[in-house]
Amino acid sequence: MSGFKYLIYKEENSSVIISINRTEVYNALNFDAKMEIIQAIREANKTSNVRSIILTAEGKAFCTGQDLNDRSIQASEGGVDLGNTLQTEWNPLINAIRDSKKIVIAAINGVCAGAGISVAIACDLIVSKPGIKFVGAFSKLGLAPDAGSTYTFVRALGYQKALEFFLMGVPLMSEEMCSSGLINALAENQLEKAIEFASTINKLSPLSTDMIKKNLKSALDSSYNESMERETFAQRYLGNSSDYKEGLTAFLSKREPQFNGN
Repeated sequence: MSGFKYLIYKEENSSVIISINRTEVYNALNFDAKMEIIQAIREANKTSNVRSIILTAEGKAFCTGQDLNDRSIQASEGGVDLGNTLQTEWNPLINAIRDSKKIVIAAINGVCAGAGISVAIACDLIVSKPGIKFVGAFSKLGLAPDAGSTYTFVRALGYQKALEFFLMGVPLMSEEMCSSGLINALAENQLEKAIEFASTINKLSPLSTDMIKKNLKSALDSSYNESMERETFAQRYLGNSSDYKEGLTAFLSKREPQFNGN
């Protein structure tokens, strides 16, 4: 697919690789760039032969958050409604990633800052180069963390460490992010590792993959009993699928299954 101004969109071996390409501003996102990422993720989800999505970037940064030159967020004497920017731009972008039926794998090539952290953490699996800085720079702008980062970081780091990160502005390195469970893997060639993850996912049942993702996301906000009920619903649904029949037949026949998502 072509026609994107701020992205490179490439389909490869049942995966779509989306690369943010605003290197002149360290991949900070303006309105149009956010909308393009949403469009690209939706397009990948509509393409039947695509099983996974890799989100990465060109240049030295992964994403440094909001493009502060964007007119929509410029402060004036009367102030600016940044809540509207969240509701109409950032939150839809984060939700497009989180709600994607196809697994989204982040391949972190460089620094993440501000809401760029939220973009990375919204992905289902995350691979980063070693020595990458994750910077929560909100307090230095007189702002608070947004786009879902409060929810994610306090659960992963605990209240005290999350507060320190967002208040003090001291970067977390990718190694610390990995040890806290916020990142899956470190690799010098992060894109190659992300493609390796995608290759594994692409062989799985799309129905099963989607349901596992939904159940784990739901379990974060559910009680134990609610989670068990959702698991029961999922198994009832999947047990009636042709993918389950194929998986069982392949297992008994000692061969690799060929899932079709039905």
